[in-house]
Amino acid sequence: MSETTSPRPYRSYVYAYPHKTAYRALPDRPSLGALWEAEPKDALSLYAHIPFCEVRCGFCNLFTRIGAPDELSTRYLDALDRQATAVREALGDRAPVRFATAAFGGGTPTFLTAAELERLCDIAEKRMGVDLRAVPLSVETSPATATTDRLALLAERGATRLSIGVQSFVEAEARAAVRPQRRADVEAALGRIRDTGVPVLNIDLIYGIDGQTEESWRSSLDAALAWRPEELYLYPLYVRPLTGLGRISPAADRAWDEQRLRLYRYGRDHLRAHGYEQVSMRMFRRTDAAPLGPDDYACQTDGMIGLGCGARSYTSALHYSFDYAVDMREIRSIIDAYTETEDFSRVEVGRWVDAEEARRRHLLQSLLQAEGMPVAGYEERFGSSPFADFPVELGRFEALGWLDADAPAGLLRLSPEGLAYSDGLGPELFSPGVRAAMAAYEPK
Repeated sequence: MSETTSPRPYRSYVYAYPHKTAYRALPDRPSLGALWEAEPKDALSLYAHIPFCEVRCGFCNLFTRIGAPDELSTRYLDALDRQATAVREALGDRAPVRFATAAFGGGTPTFLTAAELERLCDIAEKRMGVDLRAVPLSVETSPATATTDRLALLAERGATRLSIGVQSFVEAEARAAVRPQRRADVEAALGRIRDTGVPVLNIDLIYGIDGQTEESWRSSLDAALAWRPEELYLYPLYVRPLTGLGRISPAADRAWDEQRLRLYRYGRDHLRAHGYEQVSMRMFRRTDAAPLGPDDYACQTDGMIGLGCGARSYTSALHYSFDYAVDMREIRSIIDAYTETEDFSRVEVGRWVDAEEARRRHLLQSLLQAEGMPVAGYEERFGSSPFADFPVELGRFEALGWLDADAPAGLLRLSPEGLAYSDGLGPELFSPGVRAAMAAYEPK
């Protein structure tokens, strides 16, 4: 690929680095206590993963299964409780332990009953020591599970953000994405969320669905805007191996790339015209929405505690999780093994992160934010310049017009075209080692 040949815009959705398909079983099974002993613990982030859904969307490759028979959700929460106890013990008491953010994701956390959600909150507070009413708490939900009792419980326990995956307000498009739903049910769920008074409503929409047009895309955008959500996420559709759509859809081609780019640009401009600022390629925030969260937490730093199957944890030296799968049989097997686990004091699966990978991660996750990366912050953290560390990659981005030539001095920022190509740009920053591990990964 020549210096100015643009890669395809939709290569990989990059939201964490190294990618989960680069993780491997760790023969030495390091102990949590040793891993966390010297780590900063004053601005940790907690994520709890609930791997259950009422239906599996055709595009979904997340770690989730349909339903929870035979009291599986109870057994899962029992295991989550045991894991949280082990993790909190590993964090120790030598230095203050403080959490800056918390999130429940999945899957669909509100698949759990209100009583089970209360237990999940208790685990976060009583086992991990998170004051859910004092930190931002984000919870994912769905139209079918956003019931009054569940939402009221979450609001009472301190939820500050409820995120609902609508994907499309057009019923035919929802069916095409293998997500059958009635618009009336979606609107009713949004009404119930607004009734809770939780300060941030986020609505997820997808573009690139089969049969979607600019007109139907605008219809979904306007339907979402009618609720004045504080946040909107616009996701490109991906067709991945072992998913419902992956079994029936042809491979992506240039025409589909162009369709998605066209719809992305339309959606971006439409939201900007209606009072939203762009935070990243996917995220848009209403300009008059009150800010949430501490000013000392940044996504580039480490200190993530993940509980449950599908959750990742980050220290400065190791990113780790449990085994990952997409196929439903494999997922069921992994969840069953998790619920039977008694000893959570050691790490089974992960990837070590050396100094070079830490630099790549910081650059990648900073650059994919619309506000860009202060060069001085990078230099202070790593003692080197990003231009010296990544001359080839940044030179290529500049040649492609992906860097903002008008950015203030000392700020490395993407141009509007660079943001549009975030899913092509991100993988350009992957190290050779991570690329090789991802290429060798066998989907299961």
